[in-house]
Amino acid sequence: MGNDVQGLAQAYQFLFTAALIFLALMLVLCLIRAIIGPRVADRVVAVNMMGTMVMVIIAILTVMLEEGYLADICLIYAMLSFLAVILLTKIYTGVYRERKASEEKRQAAQKECEQAKDGQLQGISGNAKGV
Repeated sequence: MGNDVQGLAQAYQFLFTAALIFLALMLVLCLIRAIIGPRVADRVVAVNMMGTMVMVIIAILTVMLEEGYLADICLIYAMLSFLAVILLTKIYTGVYRERKASEEKRQAAQKECEQAKDGQLQGISGNAKGV
């Protein structure tokens, strides 16, 4: 009976170690995605995924090391990760709206300029016909 428990403990240890290695590899890949992009939305999703993987890593370490305080740290990290993603999303939408508004203003000014040029050309051609 003692050998069975010890064998099961070794199997769990191996499984947890393999999971930690896999999650560390995936964490590096998410970091690469967060750096490369190509869009801001991809970066935000990558940061959110990294936060989730770190929480899973902390949870696995809680079980492996049998330290209960790591579960508390995991919960605090979950809250901080959630707030970070919300903050990044707010900043991204604010920048997007600002760019969109400036683009609309630029297009409106360009349209007014074109209309003014058309009006001047029509006035010149009307003066030329009247002469």
